[in-house]
Amino acid sequence: MTGFAAASGHDLGHDWAWEIRSVNGKGLDLRLRMPEIEGLEAAARGMVAARAARGNIQLNLRLGRVDAGEGMRLSGPGLAAALAALAEVEARAAERGMVLAPTSAAEVISLRGVIEQGPVQTEDPGPLRTVLLTHLDRVLGEFVAMRRAEGAQIGAVIAAQLGRIEALTESAATIATARKDDWAAQMRANLARVMEGAPGADPDRVAQELALLAVKADVTEEVDRLRAHVAAARALLAEAAPIGRRFDFLTQEFVREANTLCSKSGSSELTAIGLDLKQVIDQMREQIQNVE
Repeated sequence: MTGFAAASGHDLGHDWAWEIRSVNGKGLDLRLRMPEIEGLEAAARGMVAARAARGNIQLNLRLGRVDAGEGMRLSGPGLAAALAALAEVEARAAERGMVLAPTSAAEVISLRGVIEQGPVQTEDPGPLRTVLLTHLDRVLGEFVAMRRAEGAQIGAVIAAQLGRIEALTESAATIATARKDDWAAQMRANLARVMEGAPGADPDRVAQELALLAVKADVTEEVDRLRAHVAAARALLAEAAPIGRRFDFLTQEFVREANTLCSKSGSSELTAIGLDLKQVIDQMREQIQNVE
């Protein structure tokens, strides 16, 4: 399920900006990028995990001191690498007869890795950590609200798809019930043809074989299980807890029954219904990937 929230604040001589975003994922994949403050990352991870059970979630914190420049330092290795790269570029340009404009110190400093943000230096990180986590709690509230709003819209789509699956299931039940008399007549006709073509055949044994064929073609169990799955899916939609993984498993059961219905159909009408079922179930399964 997708979601996004961001907010900035300042206190205790620092300013900061939280940003959290998520995209769909089968499980919970939580990645954090933040300065080194004792206990902050573990607490933030726990807060996010308590409010999200599914998705690829990225949480970022940018933190600096209010007094400009403090907390930033020149990286010796980064500067050396940048200067070496610049020297190589100038040398290769000279080999081709090209003269480059001089590089200013400001341009060098702006290169990635030349200036680094070190760990926050403070005697007691507790007060700053508390303030940051309090602000994160509000950001998470906006993040969760956005995911819930999207979830409500997806839930409405899934509910409509379940209605379509239910209607197709009842159509299959109607056709299956209507053809029972036809099956009985067809079995009697088949039995008569077999006995006529093979006078020495055991009529009881032939009748048993035909009865087995009729049982294998009976889709009553598949219809009953599809009805049960629809009821279970609606119960899941009514829950307030995370349902994505359980619903994903349930869609696999829907697919299984639809496939069996097609294989046992024995008629173009039931086959058409089975194919429609598979299409709607596949569409629903796509939506389930967006549900927590």
